[in-house]
Amino acid sequence: METKQIRDTIAMIDEQHLDIRTITMGISLLDCIDSDSHKACEKIYDKITRCAENLVPVAEELENEYGVPIVNKRITVTPISLIAAAATDTDSYVEYAVTMERAAASLGVDLIGGFSALVQKGYQSGDRKLIASIPDALMATSRVCSSVNVGSTKTGINMDAVAEVGEMVKALADKSPLKCMNFVAFANAVEDNPFMAGGFHGVGEADCVINVGISGPGVVKRALEKVRGKSFDIVSETIKKTAFKVTRIGQLIGTQASERLNVPFGIVDLSLAPTPAPGDSVAEILEEIGLESVGAPGTTAGLAMLNDAVKKGGIMACEHVGGLSGAFIPVSEDAGMIKAAENGNLNIEKLEAMTAVCSVGLDMIAVPGKTTASTISAILADEAAIGVINNKTTAIRVIPVPGKDVGEEIDFGGLFGRAPIMRVNQSSPAAFVGRGGHIPAPIHSFKN
Repeated sequence: METKQIRDTIAMIDEQHLDIRTITMGISLLDCIDSDSHKACEKIYDKITRCAENLVPVAEELENEYGVPIVNKRITVTPISLIAAAATDTDSYVEYAVTMERAAASLGVDLIGGFSALVQKGYQSGDRKLIASIPDALMATSRVCSSVNVGSTKTGINMDAVAEVGEMVKALADKSPLKCMNFVAFANAVEDNPFMAGGFHGVGEADCVINVGISGPGVVKRALEKVRGKSFDIVSETIKKTAFKVTRIGQLIGTQASERLNVPFGIVDLSLAPTPAPGDSVAEILEEIGLESVGAPGTTAGLAMLNDAVKKGGIMACEHVGGLSGAFIPVSEDAGMIKAAENGNLNIEKLEAMTAVCSVGLDMIAVPGKTTASTISAILADEAAIGVINNKTTAIRVIPVPGKDVGEEIDFGGLFGRAPIMRVNQSSPAAFVGRGGHIPAPIHSFKN
């Protein structure tokens, strides 16, 4: 590397919050299926601990060797609803979640994802059991993450599942709103997502792979500070070049991890994932582009350009870019988003518009505890519709907080930050959600 490139990389790490947000090992559990749930769980524990035995030591070795912080070491597994469906001796899948937790704890990984169900077109025998088990499963674990995919561009939206997820989220929040951080509902979920809570190992993936999630909102903001007042053409080019540099670091770490663990390298997910730390904010990037506050008119256009430029830069740098790769807008995890929400400059309706052009959806949003299950379901339906019509991933991680109302806040701690309780439209969507059935796939889904 040239001297200037080395200096730039050191500055990105030391001053601008560049990090490898996660090294995630994806593990297939298809060979762990058994009609006896206890035997299946034994196989699952053995498979996870065998495949990921060296994940944490190798990640720490790379962190020390290259000087790049690796914040999280994670695992994703095949959606458990597919693995557990063969078990004829139980109606609860909590034991599977506890097994995942035991394996993750023994390995020292931070999170394990895949307590999931894919119900975009309908239910198989294990799906309803898994969704019903989510509240108890998450209460019994600390590292397990869960997700449900309720729609896709190819299949439309399963409104029965949308209604069921709303009821489940309310039940989980009544037990502990903090546990809602570990659940997300998707449309068009991707099979190689290294980020949580939505990561799972898709059935089309290899038996075991390494995926890397890299983040650097602070790096992008610092680069844009040098082109203040310049045209959008220059702004976009600057973001693209910065994303290129960041992705190359992710590819280096991912390739080295793959070689040392002797498993295939999957993808680099270049997602601008903010943290509550000052200078590590997607909102501050948008404000650097020229907005007085995120949420102002122009926010959606700025975010669309940012997201597109990040993807272009990432694809230039690495032939295996995947996951979500773009900008995340989790309210509680972004200091600028928190400030804008508290000042009344950012509301759920504006966030919903922003999700049409960014990488995910309504993420880490706290709402009043009195918010009904049907309202949560309808918010999910709206987000799923944006994803299905635009052929992109959307999701919700909406957290009803019992006993709290607009103007109050909840503190999630650590990288999850804190969230002001946001206002929700009080008009009832109960009759809409109650119809059930299936919203058909859009006409442009027919490509054959």
